[in-house]
Amino acid sequence: MDKDRKFPGHPVLSQILELIPTGLIQSANRKHQANRYYKRLPLRIHLVSLLYGVFSYCNGLREICEGMLACEGKLAHLGLDKAPARSTLSDANTNRKYLVFETIYYGLLKKYNSFISDSRLKGLSIRNLKIIDSTTISLFSEILQGVGRNRLDGSRKKGGIKVHTLMDAFSGVTEFVRITPAQEHDRKFLYHLKLKEGSWIVFDKAYNTYHHFAKWTAQKVWFVSRMKDNAVFHVTKVLVDKTKKKQAIGVIKEQYITVGIKTNGTVTERLKLRRVIYKAKDGKRYIYITNDFTLPASKIATIYKNRWMIELLFKQIKQNFPLRYFWGESDNAIKMQVYCVLIAQLLMVVIRKKAATKKSFANMITVIRLHLMSYVDLLEFIKDTYKAWRKTHNASFAFST
Repeated sequence: MDKDRKFPGHPVLSQILELIPTGLIQSANRKHQANRYYKRLPLRIHLVSLLYGVFSYCNGLREICEGMLACEGKLAHLGLDKAPARSTLSDANTNRKYLVFETIYYGLLKKYNSFISDSRLKGLSIRNLKIIDSTTISLFSEILQGVGRNRLDGSRKKGGIKVHTLMDAFSGVTEFVRITPAQEHDRKFLYHLKLKEGSWIVFDKAYNTYHHFAKWTAQKVWFVSRMKDNAVFHVTKVLVDKTKKKQAIGVIKEQYITVGIKTNGTVTERLKLRRVIYKAKDGKRYIYITNDFTLPASKIATIYKNRWMIELLFKQIKQNFPLRYFWGESDNAIKMQVYCVLIAQLLMVVIRKKAATKKSFANMITVIRLHLMSYVDLLEFIKDTYKAWRKTHNASFAFST
């Protein structure tokens, strides 16, 4: 072989998998005894197989197994002797607890969180900002209760899962996840959160509950949300009022208010909050509430604007990874697939940061999917696809104009 043709020793998928420490997989295996009750498919091989399915966007177990079968000459680089059988993979998705994949995800998050965090988030003068929201993934399934009214034509309702998410705004990845049937109300997610003193949290009106507002205030956890249209409150002080000025934009009203906290239907205490009305350039008005009384009102509006980041996260996950069809009909298999998607998304964020690329997330994942088993240097390939390919294959590309 020509010495100028420098082939990396591993295909792209193998280079991605190298970001997952072997010790982390072994630790998760010991914690959940993942190989004790299902030995036909060891945990590492199971994880590799599912991540192959995620990155290659397989819509079913048959696609995963047949796709890996076509790559058998390269499977040794992934630590596999042969492609798993569809029945073996199906049984593992049902029998092995999804919690082991959850443990692997949080282990990766702990390892890479400081590396992927961006301390220069535009417009923010605070630290430790978290964003809460949920996204619903619909599917036809008997295992998850259908959502909404019964269908008039007698057909089945679409079942679904709801992925409740706590996102770290500075890293762009999920910090805490809870997966429930789609009909569960968003507010219940708040009972599962553990927030450090000094944290900031942003969410929409669906999460408004004054009991939690009082609890966070006592814990010195600061929040920004939009106020419900039917909220009952008392104004105690008006700081700014530009509502009569037709041309005014930005913060047009700032007030101190109190809201009633009820116990058994009776108001037992009142909580002091700050109410900010913000008028955008398009004329729309937004009403924010917060328990912080120190930051300028304009900063409160800026903090809430960053809530859109979690919508981008959901868009990344839904559009670039296989969640339209599920690789099993059990609750365990569905949750396992969701955590594998989250692992893949986290690894992509790490790779994007390592490559220092300006490629969009969608473009990056598409390039990786098309060259998943190619022998090219991953980081160089992400940064400059054509240059890396020419370097590896000693090829030249001619473009006509």
